Amino acid sequence: MPIRVTLDRMLLERRMSLTELCDRVGITMANLSILKTGKAKAVRFSTLEALCRELGCQPGDLLSFDDEEDEDDPDAAE
Repeated sequence: MPIRVTLDRMLLERRMSLTELCDRVGITMANLSILKTGKAKAVRFSTLEALCRELGCQPGDLLSFDDEEDEDDPDAAE
C-alpha cells in the first residue's frame, strides 16, 4: 500500500510509548498496532484527529504517500 504510517517516528520524537498513546487516544493496543505496522486499510478521521491532538502534529506528519512502493507489490493490482 503506498500510504505509509510514520507513527513509530512520532512516538520516538515525543518520547511516548504505544501504551501511553493508547490510553490518551482511547483505542485498543491491537488497533493502534495495526495502524502502526501499516496493515490498516482505513483510519477514521476521529482517530486521526485524536492522534494528532495527543502527538501535537498534523495528519501529514503521520501519513505519507510512496507511489514507488506499489510497483514492487505483486498484490497491488487487486
